[in-house]
Amino acid sequence: MTNDLINLIKEQTTLSNKHIQNIINLLDEGCTVPFIARYRKDLTGNASDEDLRAFEQVFTYSQKLLQRKEEILNLLEEKNFLNEKIKKSIEEAKSMQICEDIYAPFKDKKSSRTSSAIENGLEPLANIIQSLKYSNNEISQKARTFLNNKVLSTDDAILGAKDIIAQRYADDFKSKEIIRNIISNWGEIQIKEGKQFDKTGVYSNFANQNEKIKYIKSHRVLAILRAVNEKQLSIKVNIDEKHILENIKKYKIPSWANSSKDIVFDAYKDGLKRLLLPSLKREAINTLKEKASAEAIELFGKNLKELLQTAPLVNQVILGMDPGFVSGCKLAVIDKDGIYLDSDVIYPTKPKQNIEASTKTVLNLIKKYNITSIAIGNGTASRETAQFISNLIKDANLEVNYAIVSEIGASVYSASKIAGEEYPNLDVTIRGAISIAGRLRDPMATLVKIDPKSLGIGQYQHDVNQKELEAKLKNTTVDLVNKVGVDLNSTSYKLLSFISGISEKLAKNIIAHRTNIKKFNSKNELLKVKGLGTKAYEQAVGFLRIKDGKSILDNTAIHPEDYAATKNLQEKYNIEDVKDNQIEQIAKEINTTPFKLKDIIQELKKPGYDVRNEFNQVKFAQDITKIEDLKEGYILSGIVRNITDFGAFVDIGLKNDALLHISQISTKRINHPSEILSINQNLEKIRVLSVDLEKQRVGLTLKEY
Repeated sequence: MTNDLINLIKEQTTLSNKHIQNIINLLDEGCTVPFIARYRKDLTGNASDEDLRAFEQVFTYSQKLLQRKEEILNLLEEKNFLNEKIKKSIEEAKSMQICEDIYAPFKDKKSSRTSSAIENGLEPLANIIQSLKYSNNEISQKARTFLNNKVLSTDDAILGAKDIIAQRYADDFKSKEIIRNIISNWGEIQIKEGKQFDKTGVYSNFANQNEKIKYIKSHRVLAILRAVNEKQLSIKVNIDEKHILENIKKYKIPSWANSSKDIVFDAYKDGLKRLLLPSLKREAINTLKEKASAEAIELFGKNLKELLQTAPLVNQVILGMDPGFVSGCKLAVIDKDGIYLDSDVIYPTKPKQNIEASTKTVLNLIKKYNITSIAIGNGTASRETAQFISNLIKDANLEVNYAIVSEIGASVYSASKIAGEEYPNLDVTIRGAISIAGRLRDPMATLVKIDPKSLGIGQYQHDVNQKELEAKLKNTTVDLVNKVGVDLNSTSYKLLSFISGISEKLAKNIIAHRTNIKKFNSKNELLKVKGLGTKAYEQAVGFLRIKDGKSILDNTAIHPEDYAATKNLQEKYNIEDVKDNQIEQIAKEINTTPFKLKDIIQELKKPGYDVRNEFNQVKFAQDITKIEDLKEGYILSGIVRNITDFGAFVDIGLKNDALLHISQISTKRINHPSEILSINQNLEKIRVLSVDLEKQRVGLTLKEY
């Protein structure tokens, strides 16, 4: 491991050299981020999974940067362009962009005009002109000596030399950096109507405006670029070129320069307008897109984490209801472990409404399976179905609660390969109802079966870098699933495949082995699973749980490698009496580390504890709302379903979620809605700000007026 790599990483993290080296070694050994974050805290300085994910990015980029530096140095040496000054500049470069800027003048690819001028032997004339030592007449005299069968006049010779000087200016990495900074700090995006502009369309408010590049919001960038792709809008970057040219005269051409400075200035001006500005303007738009994409991906990941960490509803038999008008309301019952029990279809709404039969069916299911909770999907006919259930609970005096849950993605799941594998003999509509019930029972276990991009929790997700989005969503899911842990005897193979060290193929082998033995009684039994070696076992076992196994330790996050130390601790101490100032001494005594000892004590105090219980709990419905009943000033409750840069969408019991704009979230200035709100957060007192019956839109506010 080179010192260069460690130094590069250190500049972008707060980690020490020792911890950087340790993390790299652990990754090289095949350790996963969740495993390192949980079980190797002493080697990383207690770096979190978020810290380690950031480290991975910095590590990968730094490796690529060093590799590219070496490539450029070798290329320049082969071409005999390498000197100490250039070498030092490349070695000190902190980014790929700077490296490429330094290398640009030495690339073979030039503009056709520059290539022609060099081929025609005009490079020495360019040097003479750029020396600024000669008058225009003297330049003309010297230009005659460069005439040949391709350069027919002194004017042609001088024009060719100017093309070379223009290219040199455009390739100068210091000039590039200056212009780049001017564009990013003072440039504007000019937005105009496109060829297919729709004056009443969604992009109508964007047209004929100028946006400061430095201040434009990421969600606006993605919206504008989408409109450009659809030919609804056109954009271009504007910059004060006059100011740049004045600076060129002032700083690039010395005061003592001879009259040939006019020729040089014209060449610099041409290099700026023809070569440098067009490329840097394109680069500015690409940079805006990359930044907006990265921020949108980060927000998507944050929303997904908050959604998946919603607290489960434990020890409940749940009826899932997928509402519909013509096709009826599909019902599915799952037990407290999520096992499918029964299904049916009822018609509590028009046009095939049959309240009596629907009531009888639901009551029979509730009685037969001792149903305690009902989950109703929030799509078509949701309000009417909820009204039916609300009346039924009151009329029959039932001790049953119901909740409206988001059904986004349920249809995607019901038609998916995994749904077909799990419920091969059930209709896709019933699978959807099972998914809705599962979202109430265990959101994480249910939602990991669905592509996160189908969950309605992002913004402009199809406009961002898809490879980076996939990686972010996978890492977010992996980190959270491992933080929560998985019940080995009830998990699906899909949920299990997110556990550290376990692939989808290996997860299926584990489920097949569980089917054969009926139940895992000990974590050691995993070693009998086909394809599960010692490394996979080491990486995975700490994140798995066995509720009623042979050892209570198997229902904790304590790693089997620490079972001996744990038993030693239990034999010598009452964990309730261990004080913080004893940790160091006890850790040495039982041959473990202070970090591990703290985690062991925490797990022993709460075996089987689910960290999701610290987050948003299920909110059961109490009333039904119609948009026609709403008026400005009404006070409602709701659940945050999605968070974007410009606000949040809140489920208040209507078909469409209401908008809580960022300007209405707090009386204090906030930079982003996520500073105050989180996915599935329950909001108890939201005021109706506006109601648009024609567009079926509701605006909300959390401000008190």
